[in-house]
Amino acid sequence: MGRFSARMRTNLEWVKSNAESVVAVGLAVTMSVLGLVDVIPTELVSKVIPLTLGVVAYAMLRDRWRQESVNAEIQQTIADVAATLQTLDERVAGIAPVGGVLERTQRMLDDMAVVRFAVGAEVSEALAKARIGTDRWAFKGGTGAHTRVVTLPDCLKQAHRDGRDFQARIEILDPTDLDVCHRYAALYRTLAEGEHDDALTWTAKGTQIELYATILAACWYKQRLRQFLDIEVALTSSVSMFRWDLSAHYLIVTQRGPRFPAMIVQRGQPYYDSWRTELQTSFNECRRVPIERAPRVPLDQEPSPDEVRILFEVLGLDMPDDYDNADVQIIIEKALRDSNPFLRGAGDNLARGAA
Repeated sequence: MGRFSARMRTNLEWVKSNAESVVAVGLAVTMSVLGLVDVIPTELVSKVIPLTLGVVAYAMLRDRWRQESVNAEIQQTIADVAATLQTLDERVAGIAPVGGVLERTQRMLDDMAVVRFAVGAEVSEALAKARIGTDRWAFKGGTGAHTRVVTLPDCLKQAHRDGRDFQARIEILDPTDLDVCHRYAALYRTLAEGEHDDALTWTAKGTQIELYATILAACWYKQRLRQFLDIEVALTSSVSMFRWDLSAHYLIVTQRGPRFPAMIVQRGQPYYDSWRTELQTSFNECRRVPIERAPRVPLDQEPSPDEVRILFEVLGLDMPDDYDNADVQIIIEKALRDSNPFLRGAGDNLARGAA
C-alpha cells in the first residue's frame, strides 16, 4: 500500500508539472473520439483544434523558458566558481610574501629587544656576526681559548683584507697564580654533565697551558702584524663562569660552551655602553702583560721551546720549573695550531666554544 501511494504521488507530481501537455493530449483525444462516433458536430471539433494547438504551443514555450532559465543559472554558477577560484589563487600567491613579512617583522622585533638570548648553533652564529667588519674586540673570561683559536685569526684576516687597524683587549686568568688555576678547573669539574663530560678532565696545569698559549699567540700576532694590530693582555685572579665578548656591533655574554644560553646586546642599547665601560674598567684594574717587551725576543714562524721560555721570562711570567720541552711544545701547538685532537688540557675539547 505504501509503495502504491508513493507511486501515485510521483505520478501526480509529474501531471502537475506537465499540466498543459496533459490537458492538450486529453482534449485532443476526447474530441477525436467524440467526433468519430458523431457525438458532437464536426464543426465543433474543427474549432477545438486551434485551442488544442495553442495549449501545445504554450507548453512548448514554457519548457523552452525553463530550459533557458536553467542555462542562465548554470552560466552564473560557472562564473561564480571562476571568480572564487581566482580569489583563492590570489590569496595562495600572497602566502609567500606574507611569510617574508613575518620573517622581517621577527628580525625587527629582535633588533628592538634590549637583550636577546641564543642557544646552540645560534651562539656561534652570533659570534660570527659580531666579527664581521669590526675594528675592535674586548674579551673577558677564563683562558681565552675561543678568542685565540677563532676570534683573533678571523678578525685579523678581515682587517688585513680591508686595510684597516684592529684593536684587541684580552682579560684572562693569571697563569702564574696556581691557586686561581686550581679554582678555575674545580669550578668546571663541578659543572660537568655526566661521567663523559670533558669538563671532568680539566686540571690546574691544563688551565695554565691554555693561558700561556693565549699570551704566546698575542705576542706572535703582535710581532707579525704590528703595522695595524694594537693588542693588549691583562691578567686577573677572579674566577667566573661567564665570558664577555664585545665587538664594535655586539656584546655577547656566554658560559662554558654552545650548550648554554648566551645573552646578546646590540650596539645602541643602554646595556652595550654600560658593559663596554665595565669591561674597560675591569681591564684597567688587572695586571698588564708587558707585550711591548715581546720584540726583544724575536719569534720564528715556528718558535722553539727555548724562545718561548725566554719570552715568558722577559714578560715576567716565568713558567713553572716542572715544565719540560714537551709541555712547552704543547703551548706552541695550542697558540698557533690548536687543531690536534690528541692534545688535551683545560678547555681543549671545548676549544671552539669554551674557556
